[in-house]
Amino acid sequence: MRQSKTSMIILRLDRVMADRKISLTELAEKVGITNANMSNLKTGKVSAVRLSTLNAICKILHCQPGDILEYRPNEEEEL
Repeated sequence: MRQSKTSMIILRLDRVMADRKISLTELAEKVGITNANMSNLKTGKVSAVRLSTLNAICKILHCQPGDILEYRPNEEEEL
């Protein structure tokens, strides 16, 4: 039996940070989270993001949540 891939949310924080020329350390400091937690967000190694953290990131980067979050449907949903 073939297993289907699950849908997933992809974090594109690295792209927005590069566009805004802001470092991980600077963003983490302004958001009020540790460098380690910001690194995990940037690399997508998280399973959840607090709305307060997302709000702070968007405020600092002058972006919308959709600029840093991408929904990728599984193969079955694309049909």
